[in-house]
Amino acid sequence: MIAELPNIDAAVLDLLTDEQPAKPVVLHKPRILLLYGSNRARSFSRLLTEEAARLLEQFGAETRIFNPSGLPLPDDAPEGHPKVQELRELVLWSEGMVWCSPERHGAMTGVFKAQIDWIPLTLGAVRPTQGKTLALMQVSGGSQSFNALNQMRVLGRWMRMFTIPNQSSVAKAFLEFDEAGRMKPSVYYDRVVDVMEELVKFTRLLREQTDYLVDRYSERKESAEQLSNRVNQTAI
Repeated sequence: MIAELPNIDAAVLDLLTDEQPAKPVVLHKPRILLLYGSNRARSFSRLLTEEAARLLEQFGAETRIFNPSGLPLPDDAPEGHPKVQELRELVLWSEGMVWCSPERHGAMTGVFKAQIDWIPLTLGAVRPTQGKTLALMQVSGGSQSFNALNQMRVLGRWMRMFTIPNQSSVAKAFLEFDEAGRMKPSVYYDRVVDVMEELVKFTRLLREQTDYLVDRYSERKESAEQLSNRVNQTAI
């Protein structure tokens, strides 16, 4: 069959076999980073994110929430800015993420998008988001919408993340939280439980296979060519 594929480098092709890739033992709790998209004093995206963190911890995960207040606009400060470094360190720490944005003018907020724009696809030899799991939520001031969710799902693919199928959209969010900032019982709350449960399951299942799943032919070919070039230069 390889003879019928003259453009393929057979030496770096990973052919499917009956043998399963080795599974390293992972003992720590799933590490989940949560991002939200508003700096308001009573931010419903923050309240929903905090509720999600409580659920994740109940499901056995370790969580950290990034506060976007003080994060500069992309390219308006050096990469060494303390808030930029804090965000990037949390991304590197995490195995999965929860993204939660309000919908503003039919889209995710600039506060949320700025956080994503500060996360590069590569940091040296490390790809901070590749292969990590992702759950999506949005809050709306009016009727239920999925505009921000759809945009974030595109972003998740662009960041090479495994975005889980389930998602949460909370309509009229100002009615769904009590004075203490806790989410009231509702079908919206039940959906958040579903999403967080699914995220933990996907993270547990995928984290032992991530390296295998994101191992690409094109990158193996490029690495092999670079190694060959170095060997040839040394020989000369």
